Amino acid sequence: MWHLLILALLGSVSGEGAVDDFNVINKPKAHKVVGGEEVEPNSWPWQISLQYTYPNAGGWAHTCGGSLISPFWAMTAAHCVDFDDGATYRVALGEHNLFGNEGIEYHRTVDKVIIHQQWTASLAKGFDIALLHLERPAFDSGTVKIAVLPQPGDILPSGFPCYITGWGLTESGGEASPVLLQALLPVIDTLTCSTREYWDFYSSDKVICAGGDGSLAGCQGDSGGPLNCLVEGVWQVHGIASFGPIICNTYKKPTVFTRVSDYIGWIWETMESNGGAF
Repeated sequence: MWHLLILALLGSVSGEGAVDDFNVINKPKAHKVVGGEEVEPNSWPWQISLQYTYPNAGGWAHTCGGSLISPFWAMTAAHCVDFDDGATYRVALGEHNLFGNEGIEYHRTVDKVIIHQQWTASLAKGFDIALLHLERPAFDSGTVKIAVLPQPGDILPSGFPCYITGWGLTESGGEASPVLLQALLPVIDTLTCSTREYWDFYSSDKVICAGGDGSLAGCQGDSGGPLNCLVEGVWQVHGIASFGPIICNTYKKPTVFTRVSDYIGWIWETMESNGGAF
């Protein structure tokens, strides 16, 4: 049985104790999402960094990625926020380098966390999705935009090219990246991903498997972040990074994402019943 790694990263940027703007003493040196590359700054304008702090902590730390889906709402993975330990969350928008202040990023406090009611912390059962309500609305700054979501039930064909983006570890057991990275991960169809050679019963039609070439992969710290796919000329967020193998870039053990198109109804119903989308 393969050991699983949920892709959240608690304290990833703040092992030595973070201060605001992530100015810590030991900055990560590697600049790759396992096998990936640094993105053009703000080229994925719906990408957020989900950050947390505690009373008297003196700063904020990155834990997961996510996507801005309306002025008042962001979307991430349930396992990023499914524990009550007194943490306060915020989202960073327009962010690129977590260790620098580029003058275009801004933050919004999260005042409500809603986890899918069928999430049980069992990755094999799916439902690894949560919505974050922002205390104040985000605004379109040119470098911040709202993600386009797929239509309900949309399924991409095997081999469809998509990109994972995030600030996660650049290698298993390594360091997180200070800058936003991307990696090309082609979709693997559910039938293939459900074989014992791949993810067996951990794969279902509620998730998307992508990558698995042994080189490019999501890793710890990328959880909750988007799987970005160009569909008919429009970038859409088709996945929410959920889990992968302990050795992130393992051959035939692709990164696994919550399939967003399976939850469109839940997303809109949840937003409408909790203050609306706008």
